[in-house]
Amino acid sequence: MQQIKYLKNKDWGKILQRPVFDSSSLEKKVEKILNAVKKKGDKAVKKFTEEFDGVKLKNVLVTANEFAEAENLLSNELKAAITIAKNNVEKFHAAQLQPVEVIETMPGVRCWRKNVAIEKVGLYIPGGSAPLFSTLLMLGIPATIAGCKRIVVCSPPDKNEKLHPAILFVAQLLGIKEVFKIGGVQAIAAMAYGTETVPAVYKIFGPGNQFITCAKQMIQKNGIAIDMPAGPSEVAVYADETANASFVAADLLSQAEHGPDSQVVLITSSADSSRRIKTEIKIQLEKLPRKEIAKQALEKSKIVLVKNDSEAIEVLNEYAPEHLILSCANAEELADKVVNAGSVFLGNYSPESVGDYASGTNHTLPTNGYAKSYSGVSMDSFVKKITFQQLSREGLTEIGESVVTMAEAEGLTGHANAVRVRANVII
Repeated sequence: MQQIKYLKNKDWGKILQRPVFDSSSLEKKVEKILNAVKKKGDKAVKKFTEEFDGVKLKNVLVTANEFAEAENLLSNELKAAITIAKNNVEKFHAAQLQPVEVIETMPGVRCWRKNVAIEKVGLYIPGGSAPLFSTLLMLGIPATIAGCKRIVVCSPPDKNEKLHPAILFVAQLLGIKEVFKIGGVQAIAAMAYGTETVPAVYKIFGPGNQFITCAKQMIQKNGIAIDMPAGPSEVAVYADETANASFVAADLLSQAEHGPDSQVVLITSSADSSRRIKTEIKIQLEKLPRKEIAKQALEKSKIVLVKNDSEAIEVLNEYAPEHLILSCANAEELADKVVNAGSVFLGNYSPESVGDYASGTNHTLPTNGYAKSYSGVSMDSFVKKITFQQLSREGLTEIGESVVTMAEAEGLTGHANAVRVRANVII
């Protein structure tokens, strides 16, 4: 990890920049796949799956037999852990539902807002070296609570044309039946445009690599909604002199092992803590099965020494991390000053991994600085909020003159007349 001491404000953006990719060449590759799937459907999906994943697909849709096999392949311990996580995530997200509240803005004028589920949603569940069945919990649970009528899941198959059994177990647990063995850009295209087998959806959710992020942003131009630009995972940790070096090192490595394009940032006000944490990273790294992946991520990562807590928060708000861990003595006080972050973890006993799996909060979060303007996935992500209004005769009489005056001031006589014709009847 590169160490930088005492940044000047003008240097923050440059020093904390995420790894840069050639977006122009990336977009050309992604566009080619999107267009092929749009035109040729399942044929193109199977072609790209064989080309990129080395799998010659026979059945794109997961069968009933595959669902039945999956549960038997999991240990009781893992099934119990998944069930605990499911209960916590359900509890946290169900509490976000709000009852309809009718507001009478003036006598006879009633207004209200109602949540209506998005009818068809697509959930992309990353696979590859780390099949993220936890992501299906994070996306499938709020989708089912919201009442989405059709939930479509896509995830890349392994070399045996199978999905990880935990992904299928979670799908069964949530009552999701339409699960497809498709990954990569071709999965995003299939859900966006529809194929002979995969239904088109109205909104697509799920994290992924640069290709997935690019594909989601490109299909958004065609009118398909997405949750957010969620790319490679990242974490920032603020550690003061009280921080436990082994805890912090473990937190940094937990994100570095996601992939070579992940980024971890350590902000610290203590040179001694920095030295101890670097030592711990070296020790713990050697014990990780995914250490080669973590090493690549660490090469692009930073340690930034700041003067004090205030400067640390300024730097962190500018960086706007997906995950922020406050490993310091006054974590609660500093948390109130955080304005740009996807999810915040306070104190020595709140590792980021609990949010990834089981605390209840959602782990699908904005990355690459998008936490400055995007929220993480929540119940709001799966519903549309439709407003309603109902006026009585008395209500229209009360408000009518104001509407006519404003409409005429804008030169919209038709708008004014829509009130006038009713006023004449009322009179």
